[in-house]
Formats: sequence, structure tokens, C-alpha cells
Amino acid sequence: MKDEIVIKNGILIPAHEVIFTASRAGGPGGQHVNKTSTRITLRWNITTTHALSEEQKALIMIALASELTTEGDIIIHNSASRSQQQNKKNAIDVLRNKIKRALYVPKKRTATKIPKQAKEKRLQQKKQHSLIKKMRKVDP
Repeated sequence: MKDEIVIKNGILIPAHEVIFTASRAGGPGGQHVNKTSTRITLRWNITTTHALSEEQKALIMIALASELTTEGDIIIHNSASRSQQQNKKNAIDVLRNKIKRALYVPKKRTATKIPKQAKEKRLQQKKQHSLIKKMRKVDP
């Protein structure tokens, strides 16, 4: 595994800050599940990390509030695959996506006005269409 987890725009989580533990996965799988520890649990403390600025930490704490422990740890479990390495990679990808979404700040929408010339052109077209319809009428 690499020494750090790359998130985005130069945000790198050092490997020593992330704790991985392996345990036995549940569910179907027969004898293989009963004797191998393929389930991966990823644990990362947001409050003590040196990878993020204080503003970024605050954004993540707000966005992921329901997923954090009282100490500020985010815990991700992955047992989708029968391979421990694949589950580790999947857990890192889940962490990466959650942090990216938490740090996303949408652009402010700038209100635009319809130009006066465009309004006048639309009104002229309406008047022209009205005249055409009036000329079709037969007066009794």
C-alpha cells in the first residue's frame, strides 16, 4: 500500500493516521468465511489529522456528523469481496468519496437579467403573430 491516501487537490492522508483492522465477514460463503478474516474496518480520526486545515475539518465534521463517533472518528466497514486487499482498496475509495463530497462547496449562482433588446424583440414577434391571426378572421 502507498504511504498516503490521495484525496484531491493536494490533500493527502498519511498512512500512519489510518487504522485498518481485519475481521471475519458474515453472510454466505461457506467454510471460506468461517476461517478467513477478509472484512476490513477503516478508522480515521478527523479531529487529530494533520492532512486538513481547520476549515476543512469543520466542513467535514458538519457534513459527516451522523457518521462520526463522539471522538471524531469515521469508521468504514467493507466486506464486499472475498479478498482482504480488495476490501481495503474499496474502503479507501469509500473514504475518499465521502471526504470529496463533504469538502465540495457549490458555486454561487449569479442572477442574470434579460436584456431590454431581447424583451422588445419578443414583444414585436408577439404583435406580428397577433396581426397575422387578425388578418385571417372573416368579419360578418
